[in-house]
Amino acid sequence: MPSLTKKTINGRVYWYLRETAWVDGRSKVVKTTYLGTAEAVAAALGKAPTALVPLPGAPVYDFGAVAALLDLSRRLGIAETIDRHVPKRGRGPSVGTLLVLAAINRAVHPTSKAALGAWYETTSLRRLVGLKAAQLSSQRFWDAMDRVGADEVVAVERDLAARVAKDYTLELNCLFYDATNFFTFIDSFNEHSTLAQRGKSKEGRSSLRVLGLALLVCGPEQVPLLHHLYPGNHNDPTSFRSVIEELTRRLSLLRKGARGVTLVFDKGNNTPDTLEVLHEHHRVVGSLVPTHHKDLLEVPREQMTRLAPERFEHDVRSHRTKKKVFGREYTVLVTWNERLFEAQCKTLEREVAKCALRLDEEEQRLARWHAGQVQGRAPTVATVRRKVAAVQRGRHMKQLLQTRVEADPECGGLPRLSWSVDERARAELERTLLGKTLLFTDNHDWSDEDVVAAYRGQHHVESAFRQMKDTHHVSFRPSYHWTDGKLRVHAMTCVIALLLTSLLRKELAEKGVRLSTDAMLDSLGSIREVHVRLSSGRGRPRVQRTHSELNPLAQRLFDELGLARLLAS
Repeated sequence: MPSLTKKTINGRVYWYLRETAWVDGRSKVVKTTYLGTAEAVAAALGKAPTALVPLPGAPVYDFGAVAALLDLSRRLGIAETIDRHVPKRGRGPSVGTLLVLAAINRAVHPTSKAALGAWYETTSLRRLVGLKAAQLSSQRFWDAMDRVGADEVVAVERDLAARVAKDYTLELNCLFYDATNFFTFIDSFNEHSTLAQRGKSKEGRSSLRVLGLALLVCGPEQVPLLHHLYPGNHNDPTSFRSVIEELTRRLSLLRKGARGVTLVFDKGNNTPDTLEVLHEHHRVVGSLVPTHHKDLLEVPREQMTRLAPERFEHDVRSHRTKKKVFGREYTVLVTWNERLFEAQCKTLEREVAKCALRLDEEEQRLARWHAGQVQGRAPTVATVRRKVAAVQRGRHMKQLLQTRVEADPECGGLPRLSWSVDERARAELERTLLGKTLLFTDNHDWSDEDVVAAYRGQHHVESAFRQMKDTHHVSFRPSYHWTDGKLRVHAMTCVIALLLTSLLRKELAEKGVRLSTDAMLDSLGSIREVHVRLSSGRGRPRVQRTHSELNPLAQRLFDELGLARLLAS
């Protein structure tokens, strides 16, 4: 007996002709004939198919950025790497899956873990990952984060660094290290965190507890290869000592893909013990504190050699010598940079003007006291000197501003203030210090241009920090956590977000599309997934996925990253 049967495959309906017969006393299908879609059947019968009409209210989801980052994380096997070190327990999403979603959220639209599920529902991740928003509760994230200890964070990052070095062509011969800190809103009386401490905030928020973060990146891609979270009250040398063991191990791991590794860092990290550890296996390029080497500052710019103009747009000069520093002989460059010199001169002039204005105001205030125009408690020589000392607290201000505070016996001992700008001291600063940087390296065979260019590469890690302090994309703060364990995992997810966006930028750059992280994520964010519901007036409507209208840049990103396959999957 023949009958028509329909099957729904990937949202589309297909028709089959089934013929049944009695076999051994039971009804069995003896023949199945594929007829096709309803349109194909109608065409075969010579009848026009029923028109499909789009229904109003098409759902729209964020697609471009989240899909591209998820796809890249899958190609790198990030979730699998995390799960290898923190195996899944029980039912529900694995730790790796949760932390990848947290990293994508940090990269695209940073929220708290409590709000992450609601954000997830507005994106294509709900379709691509297949989890329900209820499975992404804040408690589930916190439980997962509690399972990732400090050792697991390091082990996961080692594996990811090795994978990235293997899969991508990175400039591993020169790597850049630096540290910064991030302010938090962790309560002063919270005793659950020893990492969040009051220290010198680099964002001017010293009234808040801060977290220190060190990064090792390769440039110009700014791909992070190591991070280290440390107490916010540690200075740079102390934090460098705390990471030096893992840093040397990571450099040795990465050196397998390079002829040699040179570590570039700033003068704040200079200590004889850490340099001794690095010298055993790796080369270094660093800078010296100028005031500790006044003999080198005496080298006049006229005796310096102009560096190759094709490599340095502005006038850059250097004087090369060898000197024993930190117990070892290094090649030392005294460099002078025209742009740096001009910027420092302008900065100095601005600071002198600000201090001069404050001294003028104090001088006029005292003049009113001498004229008998003010009543009340008279100022003393000691109080005025304290005010003047506060004005001269800035760098070089004591040298440049000559002040004198004395009691005037003719006015009952009232203090008098006189001051002037020491032009000879200004000229001496311009001759010896301004525009100069002292560099040292044990790459004795490098040219002056190579050493200067390597040190200038510090801007790559500085750019990574600026990105992580951006509140829109790849943002470290606010952290929404207050225990050391969760803060470490939070830092790891933020660095994974930085890793994904950096590598995505690199892939696009290799295809001829060079964009900043913000421009890339904003353009990808404009690509939305649209679910158009089509109805013939009978049965349930059919859903057809498409994308929103794209501008030329978004269209190119869509094509270059192959997002069509993710839209169709």
